[in-house]
Amino acid sequence: MLETEKGTIYTGITTDVLRRYNEHLTGIAGHGAKYTNANKPVKILYTKEYETKSEAMKEEYRIKRLTRAKKLELVEMQD
Repeated sequence: MLETEKGTIYTGITTDVLRRYNEHLTGIAGHGAKYTNANKPVKILYTKEYETKSEAMKEEYRIKRLTRAKKLELVEMQD
C-alpha cells in the first residue's frame, strides 16, 4: 500500500516493491498506474510477501474493500 500526496491509499501487487514504487513516481507512460499518475505516491505504507500470485491477488482484493481505518490498522500492525 502506498500513501499519495493527497493522503489517499493505493493498493497493488508486484514482484519488486521498490521498482514498482519508482515506476509510480516517474509516471512514465505504460509503467505507472493510472491512479498514481494523478495521485503521486509519497511513501510505502505496507508490504507483505505471498507464495503465489493468486494469494497476492486475493489479498489485494480483500484490502481494497477495507475502509481507510482498517487499512491503517494493517499498517500499524506491521510496525
